[in-house]
Amino acid sequence: MSEPFRIGIVCLGNICRSPMAHVVLQDRIDRAGLTDQVVVSSSGTGGWHRGEPMDRRAATTLTDAGYDATRHVARTFSPDWYAENDLLLAMDQSNYADMIEQAPTVEAQQQVRMFRSFDPEAPSPDAEVPDPWYGGPEGFAEVLEMVERTADEIIERLPEFAPGVRW
Repeated sequence: MSEPFRIGIVCLGNICRSPMAHVVLQDRIDRAGLTDQVVVSSSGTGGWHRGEPMDRRAATTLTDAGYDATRHVARTFSPDWYAENDLLLAMDQSNYADMIEQAPTVEAQQQVRMFRSFDPEAPSPDAEVPDPWYGGPEGFAEVLEMVERTADEIIERLPEFAPGVRW
């Protein structure tokens, strides 16, 4: 068996948006029977939450929707993520810029895309996932909706960018 296709999802602190996307995308991968072929991880460009669990509001939103949000531990993005992942998905333009800056080569920069570039309802390929940190529960619900439809589209489009994945 060949190496699995690896997707890294990156936000600022790795306690809200990217872990929500990680949990949902992993759920979609499991449902599609691709668990052995696609691996998902998440991290944040800032390291101040490293080792912490997911934000309780993000975890509650996921749990209320039927997902398991209990296993997340925040990690920090580093240049090593380029060697460890095939596709890197940024949640906003600031994360994208930080990731591009840390790329070890110009070629490695091609691994980075905006998460919502897969969202069929995004107004543009560079649309951001809004940070719900400073808002109320409605912001987390909005992020979950974006993440769910984007995760569905990522699964649908896997053959485009992960040709080794077999259904």
